[in-house]
Amino acid sequence: MGGPTLASVSAETVDKVEIKTALVSVFDKAGLEDLGKYLAAKGVHILSTGGTASKLRSLGCTVQDVADYTGSPEILDGRVKTLHPKVHGGLLAARGNAGHEAEMEKHGIRKIDLVIVNLYPFSEAVAKNEKDFATCIENIDIGGPAMIRASAKNNAAVTICTSPAQYPTLMKQMDENAGCTTFNFRKNMAAAAYALTASYDSMVSSWMAGQVSEPPTKQTVSFEIERPLKYGCNPHQLPAGLCSVGGGKLPFEVVSGVPGYINLLDAVNAWQLVHELGQATGLPAAASFKHVSPAGAAVGLPLSDADRIVYEVKDKELTPTACAYVRARNADPMCSFGDFVAISSEVDVATAKILKIEVSDGIIAPSFVPEALDILKAKKGGKFIVLKADPDFKIPEKEYRMVGGLGFMQKRNDALFDASKLEKVVTTQKNLTDAAKKDLILASIAIKYTQSNSVGYAKDGMMVGVGAGQQSRVDCVKLAGRKVATWWLRFHPKVQGLSFKEGVKRQDRVNARVRYIEGDMEEAERTMWLKNFDMAPEPLTPEEKASFLQGLDNVSISSDAFFPFRDSIDHAKRLGVKFVAQPGGSVADEEVIGACNTYGMAMAFTDLRLFH
Repeated sequence: MGGPTLASVSAETVDKVEIKTALVSVFDKAGLEDLGKYLAAKGVHILSTGGTASKLRSLGCTVQDVADYTGSPEILDGRVKTLHPKVHGGLLAARGNAGHEAEMEKHGIRKIDLVIVNLYPFSEAVAKNEKDFATCIENIDIGGPAMIRASAKNNAAVTICTSPAQYPTLMKQMDENAGCTTFNFRKNMAAAAYALTASYDSMVSSWMAGQVSEPPTKQTVSFEIERPLKYGCNPHQLPAGLCSVGGGKLPFEVVSGVPGYINLLDAVNAWQLVHELGQATGLPAAASFKHVSPAGAAVGLPLSDADRIVYEVKDKELTPTACAYVRARNADPMCSFGDFVAISSEVDVATAKILKIEVSDGIIAPSFVPEALDILKAKKGGKFIVLKADPDFKIPEKEYRMVGGLGFMQKRNDALFDASKLEKVVTTQKNLTDAAKKDLILASIAIKYTQSNSVGYAKDGMMVGVGAGQQSRVDCVKLAGRKVATWWLRFHPKVQGLSFKEGVKRQDRVNARVRYIEGDMEEAERTMWLKNFDMAPEPLTPEEKASFLQGLDNVSISSDAFFPFRDSIDHAKRLGVKFVAQPGGSVADEEVIGACNTYGMAMAFTDLRLFH
């Protein structure tokens, strides 16, 4: 039940208010020299404190110490400077209100027209003194937020400026209005001021909640728009923006190009995947993302001669990093068309040259050698997106999201999947080879960043099939399994023997091979497809496909949740699966273990569900 609402105070509202007196108290003194000289030239009387006052006097400003104005010295080690009725009365008094005007005259209170304040950098203090509770507490600004809120409340008469970035706009406003500010300008500045204090309080609240035994039920998180986006998921979803969280910085720098909403979702998910994969394996890692799920992911193991031919890189220089991306791209090269790429290590020239010939939207990596960066920045006429990731960025522990007017909060899924998760082997066959462990780690980290339900197959350090977003787990297994079969059949002699016409583009060759393997073309499609070739290829028969698939072996599969029935294992057997990782915990665990034993598979229970 709500309480009574305060009535508005009678006041005179005028559009333009001349700046005669300003209160200046800033921690960040950037831009103060230009602003101080400007205010001095305008003859503005300035109230100030400490180092700010000294700086302004050196610039020729008329400055009165707040302590002289109030008649009260700074006390309590500087904790109390501006918390005084003569300061806050000058900020909050309603202009034109006879009662307020009389009280101001009685108590010697000066009207303050402009307040320039910025706050102690609390987030920086916490970062430097994370375990020093008392020091963090001391860096909570009290007087600054109080002055900002008071000034913003009285925007009918007072202009509040809270950032050096606003100084040029303030000076322009005063120049255009004969030393005055307009009501519209003051309201805009007040809105920005309240956003700042809300963000600041959110930072303090979030930090404090982590220091106590009983965190409050009210959770606060602040977003600051760092750059507007063209639109959100769809063109009609406007406005849209990229935001930093909780007063922190972004986890990457935009080096080139103009990233969109989905580009950025792909980038941050792909970066987390490769960063974890690199940590878990000690190898360069790469991912190829489309629509917030990986089309492929891999580590930097050497390519065989057959791999080089199938992936059309036989004449390319292939460093470990380049090998990682070639493998990631070739898990499902049709789906990787127009991908967003993530690389866990520095991007070298060899990798940039591979990317140069692929159709791709962008890349995120921790660093780039200069020549590689030049190659990438020139791609797509300069529109190729290049993001430089901060490998030391600390992702907040809690995640928040809004859906349909509801708020959700959870601890971030920061579980690192490494070899320790594969120790609980529950099948008769106990031998997980080193190669199998590497593949199971790869597959498990990949599906951690794949839309659930998800299942992933891996072989030789690369994903060879990812099944994302299916309601039935066996459908995930079948969807990903179809991709595995297509990947393997690309090595079939008939596929490799396809005779393309000169001038057929790289991606068109990829797509044509996949459709040849699938074989389910309507006549109109087949007519167009045949235009890629010098002569009509002989069909790849079902019998030839089945025979070739018999040679697929030592494949690993990982599932983001338990297998509820043995049907997934039965299907995986057809695709050469010998190694399995899953959380376990189904009532059908024994049935699934039995199926693995029948096929001689080794299966580890990870006790870790990875829904995403």
